[in-house]
Amino acid sequence: MRQDGFRSEEIDTSRPHPARMYDYLLGGKDNYELDRQAAEELAAAAPEVRIGVQANRAFLRRAVRYVVGSGVRQILDIGTGLPTSPNVEEIARDVAPDVHVAYVDNDPIVNLHASTLLTDSEATTTVLADLRDPQAVVDDPDVRRVIDFDRPVAVLLVAVVHFLTEAEKPAEVVATLRDALPAGSFLVLSHATGDFADRTAAQAVYNKASATLTLRDRAQVERFFDGFELVEPGLAQVPFWRPDTPPPARSGEIGFYGGVARKTG
Repeated sequence: MRQDGFRSEEIDTSRPHPARMYDYLLGGKDNYELDRQAAEELAAAAPEVRIGVQANRAFLRRAVRYVVGSGVRQILDIGTGLPTSPNVEEIARDVAPDVHVAYVDNDPIVNLHASTLLTDSEATTTVLADLRDPQAVVDDPDVRRVIDFDRPVAVLLVAVVHFLTEAEKPAEVVATLRDALPAGSFLVLSHATGDFADRTAAQAVYNKASATLTLRDRAQVERFFDGFELVEPGLAQVPFWRPDTPPPARSGEIGFYGGVARKTG
């Protein structure tokens, strides 16, 4: 598979990578100098970006707890990103120890680090694959070893769909994943938006990275949930989706929408 012209089997250190930039903004160490420089450029262009990525990560934690608390015992995490503790596996198994997790990402560095998270080879796997080919993700034998698509699955698309351009047909990508899921499954999705501030300068930073950023408005993001039923409070800025602590300062500026939705039929 390819991402902007290079094979996913190769590690590209010539350009910043969104997952490594995200890792740096979260305080991680799995990044290179050019990733750090790009992340600092991004923070200069969008000063709330650090609280934004923290809020997005907190949304992920709450959403995973919600879907596992609702009875789901299988998670397909696509666009995993570099591991940050607590990771999806740790969050989920704090609620129910029998959860199966398949991590999917198209960055070899992410795949390498995610593989170190394995605590039970029968219940967890990491797969090098690309969201742009969702059927290949669903059909991957390692994914199928861990995930039974005859039983409810929670698909996580957290801060990843905004790296798909309209030419890459993101709505069709999400629909392909939806159609592979049985009733009772969930979609957890967060997505960058320019609804709350001009993010032209922030987009320019990503244009120099290995994946461009496509900002979408509320209506565009909400359409990714077609065929699902959004749970309360519906699509919201991530700090305001079922918060369990007071939202951080400047939460109203955070340019991420997030939602959780159930497939009912």
